[in-house]
Amino acid sequence: MIAHHTFAAIDFESAGAQRGMTDVPVQIGMATWSQKSGHADPFVSFIRADRPITWSAQKVHGISSDDLSEAPALMTLWPHIKGRLSNRIAVAHGHGTEKRYLRAFPAHGFGPWVDTLQLARAAWPELQSHALGDVCESFQLTGKITQLIAKKTWHDALYDATASLVVLEHLINQFDLAESPVDLLLHPDTTEWHRFRR
Repeated sequence: MIAHHTFAAIDFESAGAQRGMTDVPVQIGMATWSQKSGHADPFVSFIRADRPITWSAQKVHGISSDDLSEAPALMTLWPHIKGRLSNRIAVAHGHGTEKRYLRAFPAHGFGPWVDTLQLARAAWPELQSHALGDVCESFQLTGKITQLIAKKTWHDALYDATASLVVLEHLINQFDLAESPVDLLLHPDTTEWHRFRR
């Protein structure tokens, strides 16, 4: 049952794509949530990168190369990542980027994954945008996120990770899913979600 699980969200901000080069992470944010314990265990860190941050990426998240001057390498953050994601259901809003960056740790075994982007599309198809910030604005959730993560805003990795958990919490409460099988979140089925909306 959903109420018996702890969900661990993760978000990465990146240096920005450059021609002929693979994008790299420059910040990681993680947090957890469960019906029993609520929101907990926040963690955020810059990540040392082997290339400059592009102008377009910096314009989005505000992270500069100076912020990374004393940042740890991603591999050294393994204890923090493992401690939060192991034996929990991983959460991300559009989880492709997070899964890709976690490949730096072969055979890490994290998962299963809840993608709040897929869930939002299934649960609220009427929304004009299912971007994380837009979903939160649609349901007036931004204030709660800001209370949980003070002095941060969108495109800070911890703020965005927490936002995905707040969306998940809202969805579970709105559709009264606490005693439902967790598989309902792992594999969003539009037909199933339409049944909840009746």
